[in-house]
Amino acid sequence: MDIQITGKNLEIPPAVRNYILRKLDKINRHLSNIISFEVVVREESTRSPEQRYVIQVTVNNNGTFLRGEERGQDLYTATDRVAEVMNRQIEHYIKRFPYSKGRSTATIRTPAESGALDEDEIQSMPKVVKVKRFDIKPMSLEEAIDQMQLLGHDFFLFYNPDSNNMNLIYKRKDGNFGLIEPLTK
Repeated sequence: MDIQITGKNLEIPPAVRNYILRKLDKINRHLSNIISFEVVVREESTRSPEQRYVIQVTVNNNGTFLRGEERGQDLYTATDRVAEVMNRQIEHYIKRFPYSKGRSTATIRTPAESGALDEDEIQSMPKVVKVKRFDIKPMSLEEAIDQMQLLGHDFFLFYNPDSNNMNLIYKRKDGNFGLIEPLTK
């Protein structure tokens, strides 16, 4: 398992690095297919000292990515908060997909979480309630952004003739845009 801890706008003290590693080790106990952890620690200049430090964790569990980001007044608080978020996501993942592709019951380390679902849980699980179909015409990135903004959506799927692929443009929390492009093999 590969663990990458990087700092942006700050140097991570060894004590904090060890604390992060201990927290990640606890997360690692729940899933056995974890390939890598990517941890980005950054300090932002904010008015609120409770929001100063941001820790973002991305877990690659054999192709399934789980991500969490939390803020705190110090690195330890932010680490605790993001560990709680990641634990909730992992519990949800295990509960929701106990027998998903490429996983067997041996890879699930918390059998209580992966027990049989009763009828109430099955009924409360989210399901697809609407399907939209639409024609996709080739358009540039700028056109796709314009279309997304005209529709008032947070994301927009389009065919990009420059890459010969379907792309997804989305609006980020910071007001900028993100682009998702599939890798072709």
